[in-house]
Amino acid sequence: MPDLPVPAFYRPERVAEIWRVPYEERAADARAWAREHGIHASAEDSFRICLLAVDVQNTFCIPGFELFVAGRSGTGAVDDNRRLCEFVYRNLGTLTQIVPSLDTHRAMQVFHPVWLVDEEGNHPDPYTLVSAQDVESGRWRLNPAAPESLGIDPEYAARQLAHYTRRLAEGGKYQLTIWPYHAMLGGIGHALVSAVEEAFFFHAIARSSQPDFQVKGEHPLTEHYSMLGPEVTDGPDGEALAGKNTALVERLLEFDAVVVAGQAKSHCVAWTIDDLLEGDDARVHRLAERIYLLEDCTSPVVVPGVVDYTDEADAAFERFSRAGMHVVRSTTPLAEWPGISDRIAKAVS
Repeated sequence: MPDLPVPAFYRPERVAEIWRVPYEERAADARAWAREHGIHASAEDSFRICLLAVDVQNTFCIPGFELFVAGRSGTGAVDDNRRLCEFVYRNLGTLTQIVPSLDTHRAMQVFHPVWLVDEEGNHPDPYTLVSAQDVESGRWRLNPAAPESLGIDPEYAARQLAHYTRRLAEGGKYQLTIWPYHAMLGGIGHALVSAVEEAFFFHAIARSSQPDFQVKGEHPLTEHYSMLGPEVTDGPDGEALAGKNTALVERLLEFDAVVVAGQAKSHCVAWTIDDLLEGDDARVHRLAERIYLLEDCTSPVVVPGVVDYTDEADAAFERFSRAGMHVVRSTTPLAEWPGISDRIAKAVS
């Protein structure tokens, strides 16, 4: 599986910009590219590879946007996406399907400032961490107008807030984080990064492979970092809020290899992988050895002087490696990735 060249239209210097993808032109380019390089339809793949692209959206990846994932370098997500685009182009004939997630939010959600107030009616600043004790003491309390606007009983929402912060603490997860308004449904921040969208579209046409978009994060009463499920799945009375995306797990089990990239390494990427490792399903545990984490196509959340999740992200990747997953670089040819050549030979024999 030799690397393909990167198409001439690709402009790495524009990865940090927003622009309209010329779909008809790129579709013609993709058909010509497939003919020139002997690229066949993905349905013919004997060894099936999925690219799981987590939240590669403007809101996280474009400097100046709401939650730009800068990493410690200050240019993290931009550099990651440059490498991700080039990875897709070089491996166009090998990647069977791309599965992108779209973090999707509205104003009235538990992790946005409008949801909470202090005793003077002030909303918390972005990046405020809200503990169970903060809620129990009244340091932060529900803004009743927010859930009421959604038709949710404020008394129930207040009990859910207390329950929610307790469950986060009991589960050893991050405290409730008040995020800037981001990935707003209908807004430009919600869209895929233009250069990444172009690469994904080019792959779709060249390989006759529809991207399998996964929308997550719309439930107002819980954060939803992972592609596979929300942070807390039940309400204060034991009722289900939202469940695990078992359909996606079943879909991933169909592939011979799953490559993971996207943002942020410390949150949505890490929690997605953690959710894959959960439970006692032997099939899912076997999936671990088929997962390849692109360490140079993901960065942690770092806001200088406010928060730095680099250590937590690195610790998570070390844990994933111990679980049997492979931490690799996008610039390394697939044939040199651990174990993949043997599995390809076995699949095609």
